[in-house]
Amino acid sequence: MGENERLYVEDAFKTNWVAPLGPNVDAFEKQLADRLNVKSVLSLSSGTAALHLALFILGVKHGDSVICQSFTFGASAFPIQYLGANPVFVDSEAETWNMDPVLLEKAIQEEVAKGKKPAAIIVVHLYGVPAKMDDILAIANRYQIPIVEDAAEALGSTYHNKPCGSLGTFGILSFNGNKIITTSGGGALASNDVALMEKARNLSAQAREPVPYYLHKSIGFNYRLSNVCAGIGRGQMEVLNERINRRREIYAFYQEALSDVPGVFFADEPQGVFCNRWLTTILLDPAFPDANERIRVELEKDQIETRALWKPLHQQPVFEKAVSYTEGVSDDLYARGLCLPSGSNLTEETLELVVTKFKKIANEVLR
Repeated sequence: MGENERLYVEDAFKTNWVAPLGPNVDAFEKQLADRLNVKSVLSLSSGTAALHLALFILGVKHGDSVICQSFTFGASAFPIQYLGANPVFVDSEAETWNMDPVLLEKAIQEEVAKGKKPAAIIVVHLYGVPAKMDDILAIANRYQIPIVEDAAEALGSTYHNKPCGSLGTFGILSFNGNKIITTSGGGALASNDVALMEKARNLSAQAREPVPYYLHKSIGFNYRLSNVCAGIGRGQMEVLNERINRRREIYAFYQEALSDVPGVFFADEPQGVFCNRWLTTILLDPAFPDANERIRVELEKDQIETRALWKPLHQQPVFEKAVSYTEGVSDDLYARGLCLPSGSNLTEETLELVVTKFKKIANEVLR
């Protein structure tokens, strides 16, 4: 937490604004819109809710195909099936670990040939690293398919000076407890299309019509963020730059401290982008199978938590029948990758401890 979250929350109680509307909600949405440089932002109960709402508004329906990045958390794809649509998974390219534009176009062409032009494309900025949006946007425009930009991990990251979350038809954010800032739980939907955002605002509040009685002409959702949680968000936005700077410092620390460990690799920051470095991720030498899991288990014995990278969605049992276009990139990343402790509040002493333990274990595993 920063300095002012408690003040905004206390003000919500003092003024009795504890419902899913109020001054904190309005102020938080404005902060987000200013940060993303978009015309409208809607704060919601989760990033998953934002994705679901975006797909619903784009008219995704039962039986439709929706293209989704495979190398991501399951929540990127779950809303596709909430609507009865079918996910079509696309593998990553090796530079950013995000959706491969070449495979994206192949997937679109083959789906079109089946008579199933995709209804939307969900692209993810994984671990705060922007995807190759120029190429992806060009393809989406060529086939006239809207993009939903999953920037849940990328608040503060930019692509050629444009904020992640502002590049597609819709952008979505997450403020879950593990994100770079949090509202304890929550998310947001962003867009420059004001008409679509007004529709989203109405649908997120149970689709009530503006009359003095309860009238509903369409199905709505209970997806709004409370004024209390938005108060936390206001305070968190005030320290967002500090959080980003700290995450980048932590990434640089690990990169320098582990530079002398053979078999440990870091991904460079792609040219023209700025990464918030939400998590510090590494790859291990493929000559040592299961090295990431062996290191994870040993570090856990010292109460140091690390995790594998996201397990690709085309490997997930729940999506075993889904169509996928893969060339083994995300499979390889998952098999070799590890997320290191990356919390903004990590002390230098703790980081030194992690590095010392990691080096000792890696020197045994990677040989």
